[in-house]
Amino acid sequence: MKQIARLLLVCLFIVPLSGCLYPQERLKQNQIPYKDQVAAVQSAVNEYRKATGGLLPIKTRDMKTPVYLKYPIDFQKLVPRYMQEPPGNAYESGGVFQYVIIDAETNPTVKLLDLRLAERIRDLKLRLKMYTDEHRYPPFKDVVAPGVFTLDYKKLGYKEPPYAVSPFSGNNLSFVIDGRGEIYIDYRSDLYNALKKYPHHYKPGDDIRALLTDHSLFVPAYSLPYTIDAKTNEPIFFTK
Repeated sequence: MKQIARLLLVCLFIVPLSGCLYPQERLKQNQIPYKDQVAAVQSAVNEYRKATGGLLPIKTRDMKTPVYLKYPIDFQKLVPRYMQEPPGNAYESGGVFQYVIIDAETNPTVKLLDLRLAERIRDLKLRLKMYTDEHRYPPFKDVVAPGVFTLDYKKLGYKEPPYAVSPFSGNNLSFVIDGRGEIYIDYRSDLYNALKKYPHHYKPGDDIRALLTDHSLFVPAYSLPYTIDAKTNEPIFFTK
């Protein structure tokens, strides 16, 4: 018992310095989106579908759940029969990525959702709730599109505007808010670059977010739909 107590004390002392459960090297590995890990999960999903008559190994989500959050993979259905263990970078293994499925009805494809995006939104939502509890309405600033706004971050206590790091480009992405108070990440800069870089046949009225998933391991989580401006051919919010 004394040895266990000593070990716990050592662990508690070391945690702030290097991490007792997750050394720095392990933490770095948990943050890397390995292609072979995604491919391994895709293979396991394909095998599961064959064995179950087309079912998907996913967790149940409400039908109103946004499309890129709707089909998270349930590794309990894959381990150990179809794969030995979840990938090291998966949330279930202490990583920063949630493995999800897109195109579930037509071509089930495994992608990654960067959970660090959710952390940035969580902080912003907390400050927003504190503000609206006192002032009733969010501190709207500019109208970006019908029903889509920017926020006055100084009123929320920020010295600098908050941002999310894009999993596609590594660039800093800003946030927007809709009329219901929901926070979203603005992927217009990533979509602008993708429209210039990749051949496509999108036209005004099409949701162009698949242009990102088609050429990346990631999904544009916490995003509103986007389409193409008929005059400029640049990405705009797809509002109805």
